[in-house]
Amino acid sequence: MKLIVKWLCSAAALLAVAYLYSGVVVASFSGALIAAAVLGALNTVVRPVLVLLTLPVTLVTLGLFMFVINALMFWAAASLVSGMNVSGFGAALIGSLMYSMLQLAIEFVLERLFFNK
Repeated sequence: MKLIVKWLCSAAALLAVAYLYSGVVVASFSGALIAAAVLGALNTVVRPVLVLLTLPVTLVTLGLFMFVINALMFWAAASLVSGMNVSGFGAALIGSLMYSMLQLAIEFVLERLFFNK
């Protein structure tokens, strides 16, 4: 149940990013659902490999290169999904930052809802 709720909230977060920032366009809620699933899959499969391969650069930049990796994942998801469009790398960087902040809030709320003791 938590996975479905998180997926729906992630899609809503993508729509919020598209509403708040003009560099990211999401066509519909169904496009946001697909984009959220693709983004989740990319972050699960590809992101750990990229983090491992770019570990020296990440250490030299004191972790700031992780922002670039997040932006690349966001941009890759937009290029794979026809219902989502990102206007460039800068837009992907800002969009991924906004999406990450919303994801933090979603995780916090879901943790309180599903694991309230």
